[in-house]
Amino acid sequence: MKKLMLIGMIALLAAACGGGNSHTTATQTAGSDGASTSGNPSYDPNRGEGKFKSVEIPATLDAAMADGGGKIYAVKCGSCHKTTEEKLVGPGWKGVTARHAAPWIMNFITNTDEMLNKDPKAQAQLEICLVRMPNQNLSDTDARSLLEFMRKNDGVK
Repeated sequence: MKKLMLIGMIALLAAACGGGNSHTTATQTAGSDGASTSGNPSYDPNRGEGKFKSVEIPATLDAAMADGGGKIYAVKCGSCHKTTEEKLVGPGWKGVTARHAAPWIMNFITNTDEMLNKDPKAQAQLEICLVRMPNQNLSDTDARSLLEFMRKNDGVK
């Protein structure tokens, strides 16, 4: 059973490969002006492409939500992302909530294809990883739980 799952994951990764495409790069600083690199004057580098313009983030961690996000990570994300800084297939998640604003993370989780097609920061990451992240079809609630898991991983109490 595990061998079949591994073969399926490898096939999925091979099908999702986006290497060799030409993409625009941008810095990953939150205050950078992404308008000139994205060609869209309304582009907000803290938000990216998608429906999330803002995300309410409490100062303290929602432990139950983070636990739910951990379960999602184990099923949908852990085969490509480590919770450390180390790159696996995709980038490591340590520090991701410091590198990217919450709306950007939520839009990337829920609007993966458009982010990879249009967002300069996502495209720059694609150039490093050389593999397009497949859309995991997560609900907004699941994406928010995953964000809370990322916050927990980054040390939010």
